[in-house]
Formats: sequence, C-alpha cells, structure tokens
Amino acid sequence: MEPSPIYIEAPARLHLGFLDLEGSLGRRFGSLGLALNGIATKIIAKPADHIHVLGDPSGRVQKCAEKFFARKGLAGGCQIEVVEQILDHSGLGSGTQLALAVGTAICKLNKLECSSAEIAAMLNRGARSGIGIGAFDQGGFLVDAGRDLQSMVPPIVSRLHFPSNWRALLVFDANHRGLHGNDERASFSALPSFSSQTSAYLCRLVMMQILPAVSEKNIEVFNQGIFKLQSCLGEFFASAQGGRYTSPSVGEAIGYLESLGIQGVGQSSWGPTGFAFVDSETQAHTLLRKLQTKFTNNQDLQFKIVSGRNTGAVIQQQDIVSLSKVVKS
Repeated sequence: MEPSPIYIEAPARLHLGFLDLEGSLGRRFGSLGLALNGIATKIIAKPADHIHVLGDPSGRVQKCAEKFFARKGLAGGCQIEVVEQILDHSGLGSGTQLALAVGTAICKLNKLECSSAEIAAMLNRGARSGIGIGAFDQGGFLVDAGRDLQSMVPPIVSRLHFPSNWRALLVFDANHRGLHGNDERASFSALPSFSSQTSAYLCRLVMMQILPAVSEKNIEVFNQGIFKLQSCLGEFFASAQGGRYTSPSVGEAIGYLESLGIQGVGQSSWGPTGFAFVDSETQAHTLLRKLQTKFTNNQDLQFKIVSGRNTGAVIQQQDIVSLSKVVKS
C-alpha cells in the first residue's frame, strides 16, 4: 500500500547569539535561541517515481532531496510541494528548517528511522548551532552546548517554556540579506580573537540572568541580559557585517525602540532581521504603530509581531483532502 502524503510545518527561530568562539575548553560556539510562531516552512510530500518539486524556484528543495536520497541509497523519488517558506538568509533559520522538513518527509515516506540530528548532519546543517534542530524537535527557549571534534551537531542542553504572553516584535529589511555560504565562512575566519574572559561573561549572563528570567517570567531581567549579550556580540561581529546591525535601516529602527526605553533588542544571527522583546501583545502593538508612523517613508522596513513557540514541527501523515484542510487552517 502506497504511503499517505506527509505535511510538515517547520518553525522559524531567532538565534540570539554565540557563547564561546574561543573554544579552549574543547567545545566551540554554543548558542541560545527561540522557536517562533507565525513564520514557518510548510511542505507536502508524497511518493513518486522520481524527485519532483513544486513551488521552489530557488532549487534548494531539489538539492536537499537529491542529496538525501543519495546519502541513504534510496530508489525512486517523491513529489514535494512547497506551500510556504521562511525567507532565506534573513536570520530566521530557513536553510535548516527546509532541510529538516525535506529529510523528515522522505524518511516518513520510506519508513526510515532518522533523528533530526542525523538528518541535519547528512544535509550539512547544524555546523555551528543546534538551535534550529531544537526548534524543529521541541520548540521553546533553547541553549546548545556547541561542538567538539566528535559532535555530529551541537546538542541542546537547556529547553525552557517561553512565557506565552511575551512577544517579539520583528524588524525586517526586504532588500537586505545576511551573510551566508562562503562569505559567512570567510567572515568567521577573519574575525578578531574571542577571549576566554568574554566567553565566561556571556555564559554567566545566560546561566545566571537570562535563563532564570525566562523560568521566573521576569521580562525586565530577561531584557537586560539580552541587551548585554547582544551588545557584546554586536561589537565583536561589527567588522564582518559593517556595524552592530547588518542592515542600517534595521539598526535605525532598533535604535528608535531603544530611545523609547526598550532594552531587549538585537539582531538574529547574521540578520538582517532585528527583534525587540516585550511583555504583552498590547505593548507590541503600541510599539508597532509607533514604528509604522516613524518609518512610514522607508519602504524597505517591515514589521511583524510573533510569540514564542513551545512546540516543535507539525508532522502529519493522512489523505490529501485532510491535509489540504490543515494547510488552509
């Protein structure tokens, strides 16, 4: 009997920063981040004689599927329809979520048992951060422990439920893309040295301020910790990305939010997406209106209010009529 079609919804994530780029303890990178509601990559996959992709002019899905079939030695193919995609190179984890969605769908169709970490490694994802893999598997506010020489991908070592009333106000630049590929690798190689003192400071911020604040639902303390961490990392990466923010427009919008007293601000990964954490939907909408008024003449800037996501990817296997209802809901 032919397997039923698979629907997968893989959530975007914020990458809030690295913890140890020095690595003298044997592990490098380490990072923290948050899975998001409201932004996701969505695909429908079903059996086929060959690999056929709909709705992805970039060709990324085709490459992922071909690589996965080759790595697992699978015969035949599948049809993958891309219903929705996270904007690529925006700092929201589009590549990892796409790879995990495609790999998971192929596994389900072929009755293979592969973990998300195994899929990520096969498709060359998770080289520096495990936050996207954690977001796919379980959602929430996440910390990974970086990689040593034996690590397949960085393991998640902390996962907390993100307060349901808190919101992230996202700031996008429609005409800017963050560093990626060869440019990203070259930038990491050219960065200045990262001291053990800086790593100790950042790890202390996470362990003794940011994580307890999430657990105790203290937005003020959380935002203070995020601001300190982002300020430190923004200065460190400034030489590679042209300033604390990849996009000058996003930087200007975040600066305006800071002038209004909002502390928990920063940039996700290489950007250009910026963020500001607030304690309620009401406050988020108040700030949104102020941003829209302030930057009404800047056509590049876009804004979106999202909540943290405390569940992982949606994975459903059923008849195509039922899946069509899920996609539309």
